[in-house]
Amino acid sequence: MAFSPRSSLGPGAPPAEAVGGAASATVPDSAVRFAASSAEAVDAPLVVARGLVKRFGRFSAVDGVDFEITRGECFGFLGPNGAGKTSTMRMISCMSPVSGGTLRVLGMDPATDGTRIRARLGLVPQEDSLDLELTVLDNLIVYARYFDIPRAEARRRAVDLLEFAQLSERAHDRVEPLSGGMRRRLTIARALVSQPDLMILDEPTTGLDPQARHLLWDRLYRLKQQGVTLVVTTHYMEEAEQLCDRLVIMDKGRFAAHGTPRELIDRYSTREVVEMRFATAEEQAAALPLGEMAARLEVLPDRILLYTEDGDAILAEAQRRGCSPVSGFVRRSTLEDVFLRMTGRSLID
Repeated sequence: MAFSPRSSLGPGAPPAEAVGGAASATVPDSAVRFAASSAEAVDAPLVVARGLVKRFGRFSAVDGVDFEITRGECFGFLGPNGAGKTSTMRMISCMSPVSGGTLRVLGMDPATDGTRIRARLGLVPQEDSLDLELTVLDNLIVYARYFDIPRAEARRRAVDLLEFAQLSERAHDRVEPLSGGMRRRLTIARALVSQPDLMILDEPTTGLDPQARHLLWDRLYRLKQQGVTLVVTTHYMEEAEQLCDRLVIMDKGRFAAHGTPRELIDRYSTREVVEMRFATAEEQAAALPLGEMAARLEVLPDRILLYTEDGDAILAEAQRRGCSPVSGFVRRSTLEDVFLRMTGRSLID
């Protein structure tokens, strides 16, 4: 069935604009058909921020950032706790007013058009807010009714979305006994029931086991392939590499880095990283001169990291010099290396 570009306001909140009309195709393609309205250019960015600021008293949670999110891409916000990710997402979602700068979402101003914007967003919050007493199918049907979608149409959409989310076999089960991964897939299906223009996902796979996480990545990747615009916050660097076309790394309210995952790795790291662990501090100290062969040396309490274009050459030289690490291996540089370099390794609460 073909969904028009409309969306939910978020968990449990009825929309300000009714969504109805018949549908005519099948999920997954139809569940995520995103078309520009007649008032919007097809290639126009869905979100544009210039000098965006969010203050709480004298504290600036977001401090003058610029970004654009284009139609059909997955855009990621990464950063440690307190970096400003959630504050930025809440402004995009029209849940928190802008303190300074300009923000346009779907071509509209959140300050004056918040109701219209929220009616076209699909929100997947960090914490699921499903009705545990209802069945899986009824969760979607009841949510669709908030948008004045006719009951027969709501049921058709719900059935197709459960197939997309791989939950058809659990359609008549209550939500309460579902696993965490199933609940997350159901929450994503619920956010799609009103055919949003923009999907906002706050840490969609937090707390899931690896199998559930990879299955959810597959569902999100399929949405992106079909033209869904996704905005994601995550603490999983592998998730950002898998899903995001572009991303920003936030730190203390500002953007520390931005670009595609590959661009960020190429710009701020090296092709390979050598990790070496030693039995004693003395043995580790004796290996530090190997840093002369690396682009960058990082000394940690339990190991040393050598950032280089040729990890095997460093391991060979370590052996030649008689270094005896407990373990030593070469791995490719990752987005996590970039993240830790830009934001530091100290814990922020």
